[in-house]
Amino acid sequence: MTTPPKFPVDEREVEFSAIRAQGAGGQNVNKVSSAIHLRFDINTSSLPDAVKARLLALNDSRITQEGVFVLKAQQHRTQEMNRSDAMDRLQEVIDSVSSPPKMRRPTKPSYGSKLRRLEGKSQRGAIKSLRGKVDE
Repeated sequence: MTTPPKFPVDEREVEFSAIRAQGAGGQNVNKVSSAIHLRFDINTSSLPDAVKARLLALNDSRITQEGVFVLKAQQHRTQEMNRSDAMDRLQEVIDSVSSPPKMRRPTKPSYGSKLRRLEGKSQRGAIKSLRGKVDE
C-alpha cells in the first residue's frame, strides 16, 4: 500500500502533448502518436515555495533553465497509459523533495571506540615488527 502524496499535482498545471514514440515497434510506432511529452512549470505551480525551491535546486537534466520540468513517457502502447506513467513519474520527483532534508548533527567517536582503534593499531604494528630480518 502506497502512501498518498503530500502535495498532489493538479493536472490543470501540467501541459501534455502527444508525439510519436521512438525505437522499434513496426507500423504502430510510425502511425500512432502514443508517446506523451509532459511539461510542468515549477515557478507557476501551486506547490509551496519550499518545495519549489528544493525542486529547482535538484541537479536534474529534465529541469530547464526557465524552471520547466520536461518529461517524455513512451513505455506503453497507449496514450492513456503513457499519460498516467508520466504523471506518476512527476509525482515521484515531487514526493522526493516534499520533506526537507534532515540536518546532520556532528558526532564524536566514543572513548571505547578510540581505545579499540589504538589497540588494533598496536597489534598490527607488533605483527609487522616480526617481519624484519632474523638475527642469530
